[in-house]
Amino acid sequence: MSVDPATNRILLATHDGLFDVTRSPAQQIGPTIDLMGFTSTSDGTLYASGHPGPGTDLPDPVGLITSTDDGRTWEPVSRQGETDFHALAATSTGLIGHEGRIVTSTDGHHWTVTADDVPAYNLAGATGGTVLATTEEGLYRSEDSGTAWEAVPGAPLLVFTTFAGETAIGVTPEGVIHVSGDAGVTWEQRGTIDAEPAAMAAAHTNDGTHRIWVATTTGIHVSSDDGATFQPLAAP
Repeated sequence: MSVDPATNRILLATHDGLFDVTRSPAQQIGPTIDLMGFTSTSDGTLYASGHPGPGTDLPDPVGLITSTDDGRTWEPVSRQGETDFHALAATSTGLIGHEGRIVTSTDGHHWTVTADDVPAYNLAGATGGTVLATTEEGLYRSEDSGTAWEAVPGAPLLVFTTFAGETAIGVTPEGVIHVSGDAGVTWEQRGTIDAEPAAMAAAHTNDGTHRIWVATTTGIHVSSDDGATFQPLAAP
């Protein structure tokens, strides 16, 4: 999931393509692609991976693809026909992906294997270079854009994480929200989502708190009080 803080526009990557879920009903954007991995950079560039859908002229798997028009069109970057990234993240210095192992790239074209032993389910990157990887074994953390990794002792078992600046936000499989003011080192429990989480995003607000969006099996839920309480997203 990607949210534009300036407009609160919410883009959700799904097995059936990219959707604008800000309004109801959700509106599909661009071609039908099974988007397994998805991330955005600070300038709004989108990156994704997965499998082509009907009528999509891309190899299977699609490798790394990118969009600079909010997902209306996608262009191949690298690893076409080779890689299906199930998780992607971005920092100011490049991309991090998981393809059975963690690989990193400064340009999206050339990739380096950095970790064979971090079975990442979800990746989240901060602009400054911190990256979090959720796994069934617990949370892993990198301070150098995915080159070196360490397990985070005492961290809750999270399924998804995201960043608002250097503040990390995570959610457990049961929907419990946790927030970390030190980029994922220590965590505080906040509120709860009464549904199974499927994706999340966050952004700073003007009053210094954080707005948090969580996609679930029942819809999009949003919090404007650092995750203490959530409400269903109301269409404008």
